[in-house]
Amino acid sequence: MTPPARSLGIDFGTTNSVVALGGAHGEARMVDYPAPGNTGAIFRSALCFWEDHGVPGGVAREAGPWAIAEFLEFPQGSRFLQSFKSVAASKAFEHATIFDKRLRFEELGHVFLDRLRAHAAGALMDLPARIIVGRPVRYAGRRPDSALARQRYDLMFAALGREVHYVYEPLGAAFSFASRLTDPVTLLVADFGGGTSDFSVVRIEAAGTAQRCTPLGSAGIGIAGDRFDYRIMDKLVLPMLGKGGTYASLGKKLEIPAGHFADFGDWARLALMHNRRTLAELNKLKRAASDPAAIGRMIAVVENELGYPLYDAVGQLKRTLSTEDRAHFHFDSAGVQVEADVSRADFESWIAPDLARIGATVDVALDRARIGADAIDHVFLTGGSSLIPAVRGLFEERFSASRIAGGNELTSIAHGLALIGQEARIAEWTASSEDETEQG
Repeated sequence: MTPPARSLGIDFGTTNSVVALGGAHGEARMVDYPAPGNTGAIFRSALCFWEDHGVPGGVAREAGPWAIAEFLEFPQGSRFLQSFKSVAASKAFEHATIFDKRLRFEELGHVFLDRLRAHAAGALMDLPARIIVGRPVRYAGRRPDSALARQRYDLMFAALGREVHYVYEPLGAAFSFASRLTDPVTLLVADFGGGTSDFSVVRIEAAGTAQRCTPLGSAGIGIAGDRFDYRIMDKLVLPMLGKGGTYASLGKKLEIPAGHFADFGDWARLALMHNRRTLAELNKLKRAASDPAAIGRMIAVVENELGYPLYDAVGQLKRTLSTEDRAHFHFDSAGVQVEADVSRADFESWIAPDLARIGATVDVALDRARIGADAIDHVFLTGGSSLIPAVRGLFEERFSASRIAGGNELTSIAHGLALIGQEARIAEWTASSEDETEQG
C-alpha cells in the first residue's frame, strides 16, 4: 500500500499542467493520467464545454486530453479554451462567454482542477496538507498585473480546500535538479513555458546540508513558446487572412488595422473571438475589404473553431524544425489552405528579436544575484521550448556547451515543487503577494 503523500506540487502551465506527490522519505512521484492511447504525466491545459440537457445546468465540461477529444469529435457544438492561464494577469479579461453563461478566470480554474483530480485515477482523492503551486516570475501579457493574477490564483486554488504556497516555477526546477547532485554548485535555471520564460539563480550546497538550496535572484519575461508560434502564424497564415491588406472607408483606401489580428497571438484569445460582436465587426470589414475572400477565411477560422488544429499544425512545424533543417507546413480545413516550406534559418530569423530580449532578461537575473556568467557552474534548461536549437544556442554562447544540462523538460517543475513542499522552512521558497520584482 502506498503511504499517504506529504505534499502536492502543481505545475499549472500555459500549455501543459503536471502534478507530483511528495512522499514520506523525501522523494516525489508524478501523477499519471490514463488518457486514451497515451497514459502519462502531461495534462493539457485545455477546457471544452458543450450543451447537454442531461447534466445539471445544461452544459457538460471536460479538461485536458479529454477536452481535446470532445472538441475534435464535435467542434461545431463546443466551446474550446486552451492556455487560459495566459489571461490570469490581464485586466482586459473579465469572463469567457460559454453559451449563455459568463465564467470568470477562477470559475474556469475550478472546472479545470475538478477534472484534473477526477482523471487522476484516485491519486488526488485525498489531498495532503501542503500544496505547492508554481507561478511564473513574470506573468504573460502586455501589461501584466501580478496582484490581480495572485487574487485569481487564490480564488482558483481555494477549490482544493488546503493552504496553498506559491513558488517561482524555475525554483521548482532547481530543486528537482539539485536532487541529482552531490557537490555544491551555483545553478541557473531557464524555464521556457508557453507564455513566459523565467530564470532563477540558485546556490546548491553539498548533499546532506541542512539547507541545500538558496535562491539568489530571478527574472522573467512574457516571451516563450506561444510567441514563437505566433511568429510562424504571422509569417505563414495571417497574410492569407487579410493581414497587410486594405479596405475602403470614406472614399479612402486604408490598411487593415493590426488590431484585427492581435487575438491570433495566443490560443486563449483566438478562442474568445467566437462571439457575436467580433463576428459582426469582421463581416463589416469583409464588405469593405479589397480582398474580401481573405477576410472570409479569417471569419472561417473563428466560426469553425479552427484555433486548435491551426496551432497544432504550427506546433508540429516548430517541433520538426528542432530536429530537422527544413520542414513543410500544411493546413487545410474549412476553406483555409496554407502550404509552405520553411527552413530552420527562416524560423530563427523570425524569433531573433525575441531571443535578444530573452538574453537581456537572463542578464537581469544574474545582476539580481550579483554574479557574473563565469560564476555559473550549471545551466539547467527546462520547458518545451528549451529544445529549440536557437534557444539552446543562446545559452551555449554565453555559458559554453559543457555547462548546459537538460532532461525531464516537462516534469521537473512539478517534481521540484513536491520536494519543496517537504521542506521545514517553506517560507524561504515562497513568493509573497507583495512580491513585485517581475521584469518585462
